[in-house]
Amino acid sequence: MKKLIILAISIAGLVLVINSCKKTGGNINPLSDIKNLTVGSYLVLDSTINLNFDNTAMATSTVGITVSGYKNGEAVDHIDIYAASGSTYDTTQWHKVKTVSYTGKGTKLTVSGTELSAALGVSTTSYTPGSYYTFYNRLFTKSGKQYDVNNTGNNSGSGLVTGPYYYGAFYFTTYIVCPFTGGMTGTYKVIVDDWADWSAGATVQVTDGPGANQINLSQVYPGGGTVINPLVVNVDPTTGTASIPKVTFGRYGGPSSTQYTAEGTGANDVAGYVFSCTGYITLTIDFQGGGTDYGPNRLILQKQ
Repeated sequence: MKKLIILAISIAGLVLVINSCKKTGGNINPLSDIKNLTVGSYLVLDSTINLNFDNTAMATSTVGITVSGYKNGEAVDHIDIYAASGSTYDTTQWHKVKTVSYTGKGTKLTVSGTELSAALGVSTTSYTPGSYYTFYNRLFTKSGKQYDVNNTGNNSGSGLVTGPYYYGAFYFTTYIVCPFTGGMTGTYKVIVDDWADWSAGATVQVTDGPGANQINLSQVYPGGGTVINPLVVNVDPTTGTASIPKVTFGRYGGPSSTQYTAEGTGANDVAGYVFSCTGYITLTIDFQGGGTDYGPNRLILQKQ
């Protein structure tokens, strides 16, 4: 068992962009002259349409979000959507998918599996469940300005790009999934265990149940300890999305030793994915015990 336990002023409302300036005399700071500041623009997330590609029907599967231009920003003209494997701000790794005209509040930014494949230059049958792709939105204003993650202030995570108060839609992340059909009982190789009950390469047992659309990790955690309650993972049969409701799963010593709990780290206890089509389990679990919160710990298993 182990876990290393691992702000700035938020900008208000508008993106302030430096147009240009000539550093002369004492006026070396471009922000010291209001003439060098201008109103910008950004996209606000209205709603999520879908963030999962179905690997079994990739060609017709569609992901997307709906957006609006910030009401006090410069008028939006159109949005270019780019795709990247994983996530990266390196635009040389971006692949243009398409251009979407801005039609006002609720503009849909959607991408089909066929469109993604065309942008990446790959087949719709080449994807692996568990992989993910990020779509980056580059906004163009009617005056010709453009904004994306690379030229918009983020103030160390509290600004427009990732700050929680702005609902910025500069990008959205999607996953390749497949329906859950059960049949997960078997021997698994440990790929990652941040909780460190098992070393990478060790083999563990996973069983189905106890109910439909569930798997049991009681032979994984507590490794070498005593099970108090089964560590059950609930699986969405449509997408393979996995959740772990908080449970006191076990202890590592005698009857009076510390008891440990496990819970999915995401909203509604979501922990990750269980893919029956490939025998792949990837979870992020919050462990607590003895008054200590050990934070998120990854568990990745591959069926043998």
